[in-house]
Amino acid sequence: MKFLDQPPRFLFFTGKGGVGKTSLACATAIRLAQDGLRVLLVSTDPASNVGQVFGVTIGNQVTAVAEVPGLSALEIDPQAAAKAYRDRIVGPVRGVLPQAIVNSIEEQLSGACTTEIAAFDEFTALLTDGALTQDFDHLVFDTAPTGHTLRMLQLPGAWSGFLETGKGDASCLGPLAGLEKQRARYKAAVNTLTDPQKARMVLVARAQASTLNEAARSHKELFDIGLHQLHLVINGVFPESEATHDPLAQAIFRREQAVLAQLPDALRDLPTEHIALKPFNLYGLPALKQLLGSQPIAPATPEVPVETSPFSAVSLGTLIDEIAVAGHGLVMLMGKGGVGKTTLAAAVAVALATRGLDVHLSTSDPAAHLAQTLHGTLDHLTVSRIDPHEVTETYRAQVLAGKGAKLDAAGRAMLEEDLRSPCTEEIAVFQAFSRVIREAGKKFVVMDTAPTGHTLLLLDATGAYHRDVARQMGAGARFTTPMMQLQDPQQTKVLIVTLAETTPVLEAANLQADLQRAGITPWAWVINHSVAAVGLAAPLNSPLLRQRAANEWREIDRVSQQHATRTALVPLRTDEPVGVARLLQLTAKPATPPFTLPHPTHERRSP
Repeated sequence: MKFLDQPPRFLFFTGKGGVGKTSLACATAIRLAQDGLRVLLVSTDPASNVGQVFGVTIGNQVTAVAEVPGLSALEIDPQAAAKAYRDRIVGPVRGVLPQAIVNSIEEQLSGACTTEIAAFDEFTALLTDGALTQDFDHLVFDTAPTGHTLRMLQLPGAWSGFLETGKGDASCLGPLAGLEKQRARYKAAVNTLTDPQKARMVLVARAQASTLNEAARSHKELFDIGLHQLHLVINGVFPESEATHDPLAQAIFRREQAVLAQLPDALRDLPTEHIALKPFNLYGLPALKQLLGSQPIAPATPEVPVETSPFSAVSLGTLIDEIAVAGHGLVMLMGKGGVGKTTLAAAVAVALATRGLDVHLSTSDPAAHLAQTLHGTLDHLTVSRIDPHEVTETYRAQVLAGKGAKLDAAGRAMLEEDLRSPCTEEIAVFQAFSRVIREAGKKFVVMDTAPTGHTLLLLDATGAYHRDVARQMGAGARFTTPMMQLQDPQQTKVLIVTLAETTPVLEAANLQADLQRAGITPWAWVINHSVAAVGLAAPLNSPLLRQRAANEWREIDRVSQQHATRTALVPLRTDEPVGVARLLQLTAKPATPPFTLPHPTHERRSP
């Protein structure tokens, strides 16, 4: 493996959601530990599933992985990090300053921005605090999907510059006084990240145009901030040995090879590794130990039991029929990165627009590209993207034109410094999100959200705003906040998108639990890219595909029996669902709906 040749101390795995970053980071950490090295595996994803992949509980403390000598793991928990951060800031002033001032400081530190900065603070400590990591030879970072990771990697430079020039009050950091330690730490973090002898970035992609284009864009942005030691891993490549078995296998292989032949120019000269698609789910130590193996794995081919209890799953088109009845409303698609949220959001929007309904399709995902998915225009459909950079610049201009117009030169200079804080982006993105979803009172708004962790941070900002408004308005006042709109099932339908694989289903279940704690009840689950669903219409002859279909039944069963009140199934397609015509095909209803799917086990379960 080229990316493991003479590895530096810090290894980062990044890429579009769903490409296998976590699996590769875990497998790499295991390989290094098996070589006798002491390894710390760190997840910076707000929706980390490293513990799920290993089948153990990890959390926000360094935890030894008992079955792999030499390996420990850590999941940076943003909420726990934020609490510790607030305690460090507020603790010294308790009993010293008046309680009203202490309360004000705590309120300033209650937002999602503080949560993000606190997690970032832990991240930089791992890069710079030798005493903290002296027990380890290597630190392997499993990062959040690309957009969130780029922001994390850019923050050392952004905060270092802000602290160098800042003269105001950075509320999400606490008072600027006494931040000399942070300034030095952020500068040291920048030096570590940009030193190829210390750090290596591994771009992970699939043999898909969207993920390779994302990797190319990431390459440029990472290179621009000084990260030049880049490697490329193309994961889950369909093996040529399977391509002759049936039409689906042939179509997948040909499609991937065509994409690989058109590799973006920015990636062509990178050290590159191809890792073959495996017949098993990458969950648990036995599977992870085989991921980087060079020997081909002959899959078993268990058949789905015939004598089973059926359950029904509807098509995506049937869900859209139900959504369309209201004539307007907010439809939010959420889930782990790489499960197909952007494509399905576009398909839902196109299907509603072709019914003559006005639709606004938007995305809060920094890495989403709706225009490429639609590849055209359609009557009754408007498309937008909440671009963090654009909305932040607009917000800054508005504040300067409004509040800044009333200030003298010194006050305006302080305001400009305040607005250069990276925290400003949180406010701007939330305001843009709020403006978009308000339109749902008159038309359909279909929102393609960022991968799970980033979405939860946005919802955290939504909740903080709701609490602030409720406190200011007082008891008995009538008002509506974005959070109240999300909590109202008459106004909002949340579709959780997943794949029929262990890790995406577990993460989707955790997302559902987080939403329910916030008072938001998901309306339906959509299982996307299902090989098992293809097998219902025609036999699968490829041993690898038959094994993967058999594995899917367990997860389909788990979703329908344990998590979802409505389940829709979208079969794996042989072509890329790009363009209006192909998107409509995703919502086509089968001739004999609903799908009737056999259980993977013989026992019956109560619904």
